[in-house]
Amino acid sequence: MGLPALEFSDCCLDSPHFRETLKSHEAELDKTNKFIKELIKDGKSLITALKNLSSAKRKFADSLNEFKFQCIGDAETDDEMCIARSLQEFATVLRNLEDERIRMIENASEVLITPLEKFRKEQIGAAKEAKKKYDKETEKYCGILEKHLNLSSKKKESQLQEADSQVDLVRQHFYEVSLEYVFKVQEVQERKMFEFVEPLLAFLQGLFTFYHHGYELAKDFGDFKTQLTISIQNTRNRFEGTRSEVESLMKKMKENPLEHKTISPYTMEGYLYVQEKRHFGTSWVKHYCTYQRDSKQITMVPFDQKSGGKGGEDESVTLKSCTRRKTDSIEKRFCFDVEAVDRPGVITMQALSEEDRRLWMEAMDGREPVSNSSGKYSKNEAAQLDSIGFSIIRKCIHAVETRGINEQGLYRIVGVNSRVQKLLSVLMDPKTASETETDICAEWEIKTITSALKTYLRMLPGPLMMYQFQRSFIKAAKLENQESRVSEIHSLVHRLPEKNRQMLQLLMNHLANVANNHKQNLMTVANLGVVFGPTLLRPQEETVAAIMDIKFQNIVIEILIENHEKIFNTVPDMPLTNAQLHLSRKKSSDSKPPSCSERPLTLFHTVQSTEKQEQRNSIINSSLESVSSNPNSILNSSSSLQPNMNSSDPDLAVVKPTRPNSLTPFRKAKALYACKAEHDSELSFTAGTVFDNVHPSQEPGWLEGTLNGKTGLIPENYVEFL
Repeated sequence: MGLPALEFSDCCLDSPHFRETLKSHEAELDKTNKFIKELIKDGKSLITALKNLSSAKRKFADSLNEFKFQCIGDAETDDEMCIARSLQEFATVLRNLEDERIRMIENASEVLITPLEKFRKEQIGAAKEAKKKYDKETEKYCGILEKHLNLSSKKKESQLQEADSQVDLVRQHFYEVSLEYVFKVQEVQERKMFEFVEPLLAFLQGLFTFYHHGYELAKDFGDFKTQLTISIQNTRNRFEGTRSEVESLMKKMKENPLEHKTISPYTMEGYLYVQEKRHFGTSWVKHYCTYQRDSKQITMVPFDQKSGGKGGEDESVTLKSCTRRKTDSIEKRFCFDVEAVDRPGVITMQALSEEDRRLWMEAMDGREPVSNSSGKYSKNEAAQLDSIGFSIIRKCIHAVETRGINEQGLYRIVGVNSRVQKLLSVLMDPKTASETETDICAEWEIKTITSALKTYLRMLPGPLMMYQFQRSFIKAAKLENQESRVSEIHSLVHRLPEKNRQMLQLLMNHLANVANNHKQNLMTVANLGVVFGPTLLRPQEETVAAIMDIKFQNIVIEILIENHEKIFNTVPDMPLTNAQLHLSRKKSSDSKPPSCSERPLTLFHTVQSTEKQEQRNSIINSSLESVSSNPNSILNSSSSLQPNMNSSDPDLAVVKPTRPNSLTPFRKAKALYACKAEHDSELSFTAGTVFDNVHPSQEPGWLEGTLNGKTGLIPENYVEFL
């Protein structure tokens, strides 16, 4: 079980559970920091101690083998499991190299030590500074709050209002600092999955270059290295999208925290000061209290945030009555009295503000007037899974498959919002929708048609794969092997309503056709999963934990596309027994990594300019492809797809090879990514391989070059010319 997710909504409550969760994240960061420091120390000794090289490598390998990753969430993707397993694989390689006396690596400091020190200083160091600021603001806020609550109610109204305003400002500042700290902790936890492993991978690649006698070992390591490179890049892409989603949620929480509160099992919860009688008089003790209206149970946990621990035993009582305490009967403000069935006497409690007291009184059915101003906006959705809906989707699919199946960035590049709306209004018009004509006029661009299809699916009253099955699909994607995942998803699909399943089958058949043309349109199964996962399987509540599960939504769509014929055309099998699950897990662990054509590496990246990112976000938020309705829009910005020149997203930089001109037909080229040949006419290579005599071939999308005396075909999008 990994670390629990830190919810931004818990920052407002600042509950004991939230503090304990935050401590577990801090402990993990300290553990990572200490390990990185030790790893850096071992790396330096490896460089300087030529005579003791063998023993230093053994210690370094042991350190790698002992460290275990802790991921956020209750399950890991195949990519994350590959990354988590990578340290043990590295250790095995280093142990095999122990017996060979080979010269020291000249560039080890640059590729290994510097990135680790940079990560530790810039990322973990920034998290530590944020913790100091958070602890300081906690102490400041609690101190000012206690001082404020001790103000006499007999002071002038103007003084009391001024004090209230001051506390509100301090409370708001503390809340913002808390959100920023939680955001930074989550960011560092996610970053270490790739920024920590990548330097180690680069270090090993350097070893293979300089160790002539380790050639055979490097050759054996090649398959896993290719798989790990893909996993790191996929994890990085998911991180970029997840980070943007979490940052967007944090901004929403800053603007209006009350609209994004976590659904709680309690009617009311929060901090209250409880009056307790002592031998020397009375004192006010801070408690974290919860109230459940159905059972009328009040639970009081003495807890002080400054000390960070409990101040006594928990106490639960059954509510009998709740009465507001008049200010002329007590010097404290915001007080109310509670009578309990199972405890004699009156319990006097002090809320944190007048509004807080009103909420407690309302929850406990006290004498305070009840007000409810929470007007919810109800959106009238016109999209339905009726004959018109099926007609619209079929028309869009027909237009895409007949006119634009080979367009690069299909379904990722968005259309102009006004054009998309206009096309939808035409398609949804009952007069035109009833026509049997399946063609959409050629005046509509393919990106407008694909955007209209996605928008219509998002306009449905609920996601196509339904809210009630969302968690079940996610759990299926988290199973340990591919066979059990496919089997469980197969069963879940056949539990969907008939119209939902028919629409899903229609869509998956189409997406399979799109993926079959990925060499032209660059839309692999993985990329289509990124685009359609949040649309077809969006969660009912937007939380950090839900954002972390986006990667599993994508996996579900990938499985549906790859196995659409079996899932939709056959009846699900009976659930697997434990023995069968064990056998399938073993088969899964023994399987070979996919070739580059089965799951090609991504070829595009997002320009990391703050000004361009803000401009791009403003464009996305103004359209129906916005983050709020389609969380994959940010994920797509970092996905590896080549944008259309007419795309409205100009900030996507294209990693495109430079073609040689007619004056220099033969040139050298360097591989950007690894690739495994599937035919004798193709070349197999790893990232960084240099080819000679590279020139255009007769095959579209392919180059011809020479490697180690052998001439063969090279994918054009996998290399750059030197």
